[in-house]
Amino acid sequence: MVRLSSLLVLFGNPDGRFPIALCLRTPTPEELNSLRHLAQSRTAAARAVERARIIWLAHQGWRVPAIARELRLGGDTVRVWLKRFNAEGRDGLKDRPRAGRPATYTTEQVGEVIALSLTDPRTLDLPFAGWTLDRLRAYLHEVKGIPISRARIGKLLVAEGLRWRAQETWFGERVDPAFAEKRGPSSPSTRPRLRIVS
Repeated sequence: MVRLSSLLVLFGNPDGRFPIALCLRTPTPEELNSLRHLAQSRTAAARAVERARIIWLAHQGWRVPAIARELRLGGDTVRVWLKRFNAEGRDGLKDRPRAGRPATYTTEQVGEVIALSLTDPRTLDLPFAGWTLDRLRAYLHEVKGIPISRARIGKLLVAEGLRWRAQETWFGERVDPAFAEKRGPSSPSTRPRLRIVS
């Protein structure tokens, strides 16, 4: 004969309680429409899409363990977002402010960084045509008096929706027509380029 306490241990939580099925409240038509679009989006943030998919699958009748398996998440994560949606609606799916040290740069300083990154360096009488993170850092520190790291500059630009251009490589002619003369002859260990004659 199987004792009830052993069944609780086998099928319930470790503390001996049966898990309670978490039900989703009935979403409004507006919420359903926005959740459906967000759950299928390929351009929205991955976190937002994942959270919308959790709610959408729960609306379709899926239980927490099935949603967790489908989205490769923990059951606790699924429960958190279902509870927040039930309590706050679509706003509950947004990130909450995190605790920690407040921003050390004022909005004016952040604006200076963004504005400078969008400015052509030649208009500032600088000897280069494009910014690098190191050049931005040096100019901000020496001219503007804003001590900021290159990593922080990169984070500010990404947060503003600006993408830093990948390092350019040289293909074909160099920008400087006198480059070959300035460089001098190639190293003797460099194999000569074969020319194809047609």
